[in-house]
Amino acid sequence: MVKYSALTDLELVALLNKGDQLAYTEIFERYKILLYRHAFHILSDHEAVNDFIQELFLDIWQKHESLQITVSLTAYLFQSVRNRIFDYIAHKKVANKYLQFIREFAEKGDYITDETIRARELSQIIEKEIAALPEKMRKVFELSRDTRLSYKQIGEQLNISDKTVKQQVYNAVKILRLKINSFLFFIHL
Repeated sequence: MVKYSALTDLELVALLNKGDQLAYTEIFERYKILLYRHAFHILSDHEAVNDFIQELFLDIWQKHESLQITVSLTAYLFQSVRNRIFDYIAHKKVANKYLQFIREFAEKGDYITDETIRARELSQIIEKEIAALPEKMRKVFELSRDTRLSYKQIGEQLNISDKTVKQQVYNAVKILRLKINSFLFFIHL
């Protein structure tokens, strides 16, 4: 009867390649604690480390017939665990960045997008309502809004009094305020 604990790593790998479950068990028992300590030193996460060790040995058993180890078994196992940890860390960093992006979007993105859409809609409504003002009132209002002319200068340009200009601007603002307030009321419902 073969005493597996007395076999070298090379002999165990050769038996493993032939499907010897006892050789597989010996490799597992020989290295599980060392691999666990090594992985835990890098990652400090008991659950993740246990998962890495289990996955590694599961992969070894699933590939036992085609498994070719060109370095020592120790080096192969330790490098395999390190690679799994580094893949995990890299994946976790990507996932964390993605989660951070999602959090920021949830906190600000919806708000920014929603506010941008509402501002655009409000601007369109204002322009539409300005266009719907009576022609003379619209001209006075647009000159008042778009130029830095005083009421007196606008009155001179349109041949009306500055008091009329002031009244037309006041009326236009009053009409627009009513329309805008009704729009804002429906937004907040």
